[in-house]
Amino acid sequence: MAELCELTAIEARRMIGDKSLSPVDLLESCIARVEAVNPTVNAVTAKAYDRARAEAKEAEAAVLRGDELGVLHGLPLGVKDLLQTEGILTTFGSLLFKDNVPDSDESIVATLRSAGAIVFCKTNTPEFGAGANTTNLVWGATGNPFDPARICGGSSGGSAVALATNMSPLCTGSDTGGSLRIPAAICGVVSHRSTPGLVPTEKHGFGFTTFGVQGPMARNVDDAAMMLSVMARFDPVDPLSSPMRQNLFKGVPEVDLSKLKVAVSTDLGFAIVDKRIRATFEERVGLFKSAFKECIWSEPDLSTVRKTNWVLRALQYLSRYKTLYETRADELGPNVKSNYEAGQKLSAEDIAWATTEQTNLYREMGRFFEDVDILICPTVAVPPFPVEQRYCDEIDGQKLDDYVEWMALTWGLTIPGNPVTNIPCGLEPTGTPFGLQVCGRHHDDRFILGVAKSLERLFERDPRTARPLPDIAKLLV
Repeated sequence: MAELCELTAIEARRMIGDKSLSPVDLLESCIARVEAVNPTVNAVTAKAYDRARAEAKEAEAAVLRGDELGVLHGLPLGVKDLLQTEGILTTFGSLLFKDNVPDSDESIVATLRSAGAIVFCKTNTPEFGAGANTTNLVWGATGNPFDPARICGGSSGGSAVALATNMSPLCTGSDTGGSLRIPAAICGVVSHRSTPGLVPTEKHGFGFTTFGVQGPMARNVDDAAMMLSVMARFDPVDPLSSPMRQNLFKGVPEVDLSKLKVAVSTDLGFAIVDKRIRATFEERVGLFKSAFKECIWSEPDLSTVRKTNWVLRALQYLSRYKTLYETRADELGPNVKSNYEAGQKLSAEDIAWATTEQTNLYREMGRFFEDVDILICPTVAVPPFPVEQRYCDEIDGQKLDDYVEWMALTWGLTIPGNPVTNIPCGLEPTGTPFGLQVCGRHHDDRFILGVAKSLERLFERDPRTARPLPDIAKLLV
């Protein structure tokens, strides 16, 4: 018999609403799964069990009283350790903040809690979210639920592993160069990187940016859409936020794939991709292409995105970490320091060029989507490597320039800022999940999620493409 922690978020919320499931029992099941599996995978960091138990009891009482219930009422929530949580240790994966306990929630956490979610734990991340191997000097490395000796991706790696192992029905994530998409792909769960501004944040130093998008992570598209229905809102503190239609993501419908023209690309025209991933993607395209009206091999012109990404990323780090670098550089990790120091070398001409080129890439994506409805490509260019290896430095014998090069398939879409949903699509040849990016037009998030939902339904009918599940028994302590 399935355990309560294995319920989808949609099903658990329905059962809470009709009084057939106690929020207290659901929380205890999630806590029990954390305690049983976390020692093996190290996905959860700080825990807030006592407060969560009190909130679950109150959530149960609200149901019995017949109170109006929030969209996420009674659902346990894991929060990435880059988000400030009132009264819960928030380290950002850095020894500089190993004792940091905020006195308030940041707005995204507060919004999710106001909708009824119960924050019961934090999830692991690299230091300040830099890199896609979830490891840091505070909490250590998070292992892949399919093979704990290998990486789980990052920087939202703890959230992805918590979802894959049924520790929590919902988790938060964030994405600069792929931090929502990469761990979701490697661990076999769903994430959505929305159009910048759709999910507002007060954390941006540079407000007009496609970096640092917050988003939902879940086990299926419906659950992710339900969470996004709460996260997406207007907040004037974010320069890219704008008024939006209420309930835009409530009950996202499937899209008829047979009416769509889809473009598929193995490498987006510029990325270095492992030959095993190339072969897997080509095989999967062969399995799903007939579902569409037309399927063509094509990609936008992203020939300048590599340099654009490195300049704009370095500029972000120069802004964010100036004080820490100048006062405590010896305590910062190599990823943060290398990006900051790259920023120090930038000229005004470099910055002007990259800013202009980002606009050109945005317009190129607009032109590309005049001809096709959706772009599908792999999410990650290589199978997951050992957790001891900080980053992938070589693909098929070709040396890579820096620690972000192996993530090119995701940051290539970050720069123009198009919305992307990651969905699982079976396993890659080394035995870990294989993920697809479903990308579409700016501000067309609802449609993209609908396409992803239709693909999810299609994939679940074939064992070669169905969402893979880790063997929980092998992870138990």
